[in-house]
Amino acid sequence: MPEVALPHDATAGPTKPEVRAVTLEKLALEPTDHFVDVGSCTGSVSIEAAHRVRHVTAIERDPQRLEITKKNLAANEYDAEVGVRAAEAPEGIPEEADAMFLGGSRNFEAVLDVAVEAGIERIVMNAARLEVAGRAVEAFRERGILEEVVRLQVSHGYELAGATSFDARNPVYVIVGRGEGGGLA
Repeated sequence: MPEVALPHDATAGPTKPEVRAVTLEKLALEPTDHFVDVGSCTGSVSIEAAHRVRHVTAIERDPQRLEITKKNLAANEYDAEVGVRAAEAPEGIPEEADAMFLGGSRNFEAVLDVAVEAGIERIVMNAARLEVAGRAVEAFRERGILEEVVRLQVSHGYELAGATSFDARNPVYVIVGRGEGGGLA
């Protein structure tokens, strides 16, 4: 898979390459899927998904981040049809979506309600803050879609006094949901 080019920065959140890899694996994207990226920010998840699916819809409420999403999408090659929507979710979520990533925590309960109502089969939300992760797990559970929660900690090696040490990144909680009653009991 081609490396994602992100020449434009939006002070990206927790969706670093390693986190994107786990997130996309948990989404189990299929080539025929319509994928929705809620809170697209840099567009990194949309770009990676565009290498795997037929259609991507990126939704971003912040005008500056929306422009960054568009510029980063334009800096990459992919075969998918990609649409970008200026909206505050849950507005703008297409009813025909198969899989969804929530990159932001704003309005996530309302977004989950729309996703469940629309029958979106696979939903993943990443959270970097413990309190948000706790609320998200409960929200997924209350809607009967919670499948699993993964705490992901990534560390990068660097040279220190002629040896290798590690610089830990903040942990990210990956909350995975399955629609159609596919959650945990």
